[in-house]
Amino acid sequence: MVYETDNKTVDDALERVFAGERLDRTDGLALLAQPVEPLAEAGAAVRDHFGDGTVDACSIVNAKAGNCAEDCGFCAQSVHFDTGIDTYEFIGPEKVLEAAKRAEHDGAQRFGIVVAEKGVSKEHRPGEWAEVLEAIRLVRDECALEIDASLGILTEEEAEILVEEGINHYNHNIETSPQYFPEIVDTHSFEDRVETLEVAKDAGMDLCAGVILGMGETPTDRVDAAIALQEIGISSLPVNVLNPVEGTPLYEQGAAISTEEIVKTVAVYKLLHPESRVRLTGGREVNLDPDEQHLPLEAGADGLLTGDYLTTEGQSPGDDIEIIERAGLEPNQEINEFDPETVKARHRDAAESSTDSTASTGAEPSDD
Repeated sequence: MVYETDNKTVDDALERVFAGERLDRTDGLALLAQPVEPLAEAGAAVRDHFGDGTVDACSIVNAKAGNCAEDCGFCAQSVHFDTGIDTYEFIGPEKVLEAAKRAEHDGAQRFGIVVAEKGVSKEHRPGEWAEVLEAIRLVRDECALEIDASLGILTEEEAEILVEEGINHYNHNIETSPQYFPEIVDTHSFEDRVETLEVAKDAGMDLCAGVILGMGETPTDRVDAAIALQEIGISSLPVNVLNPVEGTPLYEQGAAISTEEIVKTVAVYKLLHPESRVRLTGGREVNLDPDEQHLPLEAGADGLLTGDYLTTEGQSPGDDIEIIERAGLEPNQEINEFDPETVKARHRDAAESSTDSTASTGAEPSDD
C-alpha cells in the first residue's frame, strides 16, 4: 500500500509499517519530532489499514475505592495522600452487575472491574476474591460485554482462575517509561508491573496496558514507554492525560502537555503499535477542549473509555458517540449491538431534564 504525507521521515516509516516491519526506538524518536499534520495523517492511515474503521468503547466500575497502600504520585486513591475522595470496600457482585448493565445500555463493548489495591489476593482476602469471581460470573452470564479486570498483582494460580471465569483483557498500566517510573512511584518498581503483565499473558489473557501523559515526562520517555509496551506485547494501549487531583504530589505541577503533543503522541503510538487499539482514556475531557476531542481519533486512536473514571467524572456516552462521528468513524458494535442514535437521544434528554430541574429550583449545578 502506498500512502504519502509529503514528509520523508513519516512516509518511510509508514511504508515499513505497511510492509509488516516493527518500528523501533530510533524511529519513534524521529517521528515524534515531526510536525503534527503528517503524523496525524500517518496514524489514521495505519488505523484504516489494520483496523475495521470503528472506535471500540469500554467502561469501568471502581469496585473498591481508596486506602491503597501504594504511593503512585498521580493517584487520588492512595492512602499516602489526603484527597478527600469517598472510600469504600468491595461494592458486591450485584452492584457490579448494575454498572455493567448501564455500560451495555450505553454502547460499551467491554466492561472492566477495577479494584484499588496492590492486589486482590486469593490467599489473604479469600472473601473479597470470591466476591470478585461472583461479579465476573454475573456480568458474563447476563450482559453482552467482554469482561476485563484490573485487580493489581496476580499469582499464576489467580491468573489461571480469571481466564477460566472468562476475563478477556487484564489491565495493568505501566504509567510511563522505565527510567521515569521511580519519579512517580516509590512503593513498587516498573519491573513489578511488567511481571504482573507477563503472568496475565502467560495465563492466556490479552493485555491492556498504557500510560499517563503530562506527568513531567520528556518526549523520549513517551517513546520509551511505547517501546516497553512493544516488548511486553499488548492489544489495547490506553492513553491517559494527567487530571491533577488536589492532595496528590502532581497536583501543583498540573498537566504538562499541549493538545499538539497529545495528538502527536497518539499518532506515534499507532505507528509503533499498528495492530493494537490505541484508546483515549482518563483526562481527555479536561485537557482537550470539546472541539478538540476528535483530533486524537483523527490521528489514529480507535478506542476510548466512556462514562466515568475511577474518581473523576467523564462525559456522557452520547457525547462520546458524537465525537466518534465527528472524526468520521463509527462506534464498534461487534459484541454489543446497539443503536447510537438512541444512546445520543437518551443522554441529550437526560441533560435537558437536569438543566430544566436546576432552572426551576434556582439551584446551582454541583461539581461533586
